[in-house]
Amino acid sequence: MTSPPGTPPPPPPLAGGPGGADALRPLLDTVLDALRTGAEERGGPLPAGGPAAVTARVRAALGDVLPAHGTGDHEALRTLVHTLTAGAADPADPLCDAHLHCPPLAVAAAADLAASALNPSLDSWDQAPAASAVEALLTRTLAAEFYGTPHADALVTTGGTEANQLALLLARERHGPRLTVLHGTNAHHSVPRSAWLLGLPPAIALPTPTGTLDPDRVAEALHRTTGPVLVAATAGTTDAGLIDPLGPLADLCHQHGADLHIDAAYGGLLALSPRHRAKVEGLSRAHSLTLDLHKLGWQPVAAGLLAVPDTALLAPLAHQADYLNATDDTEAGLPDLLGRSLRTTRRPDALKIATTLRSLGRDGLAHLIDLTCAAAHRLAELLDAHPGFELHAHPTISTVLFRPTPTDDDQLAALRRTLLLDGSAVLGRATADGRLWLKATLLNPHTTQRDLQALVTLLAPTTSRKAAPTDDRAARSTP
Repeated sequence: MTSPPGTPPPPPPLAGGPGGADALRPLLDTVLDALRTGAEERGGPLPAGGPAAVTARVRAALGDVLPAHGTGDHEALRTLVHTLTAGAADPADPLCDAHLHCPPLAVAAAADLAASALNPSLDSWDQAPAASAVEALLTRTLAAEFYGTPHADALVTTGGTEANQLALLLARERHGPRLTVLHGTNAHHSVPRSAWLLGLPPAIALPTPTGTLDPDRVAEALHRTTGPVLVAATAGTTDAGLIDPLGPLADLCHQHGADLHIDAAYGGLLALSPRHRAKVEGLSRAHSLTLDLHKLGWQPVAAGLLAVPDTALLAPLAHQADYLNATDDTEAGLPDLLGRSLRTTRRPDALKIATTLRSLGRDGLAHLIDLTCAAAHRLAELLDAHPGFELHAHPTISTVLFRPTPTDDDQLAALRRTLLLDGSAVLGRATADGRLWLKATLLNPHTTQRDLQALVTLLAPTTSRKAAPTDDRAARSTP
């Protein structure tokens, strides 16, 4: 039925409500088509041309970002999603291995769509009745998995940085503003930065010449330090995926009355794998524990956690705002969600995590972890056996450091940038033993032996990269 002349058009459809699913369905077809065509245009792990070329293509595709008259839902989605995909660094590509940047599982991304459509906000129960219950069940289950205590609890965070900041905040509230933070130079940058942000004394960085904290150095530092201390250990360093000696560090903290925080954003989920859990033995002895499921959990960002052995340790975060958690509402039984984060508005990130855990189960998730770690070991073996490469060490988790030989640091840095600019591969960089290394962080459980061989062939000093079989995507993905 046509509206009379001069009648304003109806507002666009909503994602929720009784008609939400019907409104979304045709739009999803457009999005999925644009994801496919964008990936086809890109043709590899990264768009070619570098920042200026990518920006120019985005600018040309978008034109006027705020046009006087809209182009309609389908055109807008087709243009923006295609452009974003064509210009993406795609972690699902086996040659996109620079960072702790995982390819999300399809089931998790689908669950995230539902979260976006329903748009719960976890700052009050009346905005998120079921979502708040899902979050409470998920956080207590995962905290109990790591601590095994009856009142273990966890907070959902945006990732390791927020979780580390909360850990230091809670320790400061336990011990006061004179708390000293000891950490290794291998620690994530968010640890000393959080100490600065929270007004604590400057964090003390202990040398880690072997890549991990030395208990003897920590013992000396504990003897020298007066007042309360928090030792921040790491289970999965950003540069090499190394794991500090958690058990001995926990023993030292117990002997000296210090708190222990373990940043296990990268390596914590190894505890779910019978094959690898011994590497992170000692996690349960931490006063607080950072975990990230948008690394070895294959979740869309963000999906972080801060776990503690007892929910009472989270009490300092309690806060009251009448419009969100009025006292009489709380006394009447409405859950108080405001103390579950320093953020107010919060997405229901627990939904995608809970969906994934239900879909895969403990054994399914362990299988993905095992596949990923095994691929990293296979890459290390290929590099170690090749006369054109120097392997730094076999991987602890899924990070492999290596360098073509002969190559100096400047040549290595230039090689990495060349790969980025021509879109051939996305590799990271790390400094170890006073030298620069290429870093491959494998997080794709679908990576095959052929994919690994393609990476080695691409980088081999005696091989022209243009002749490497990186354009044959189907062949490279064949087991």
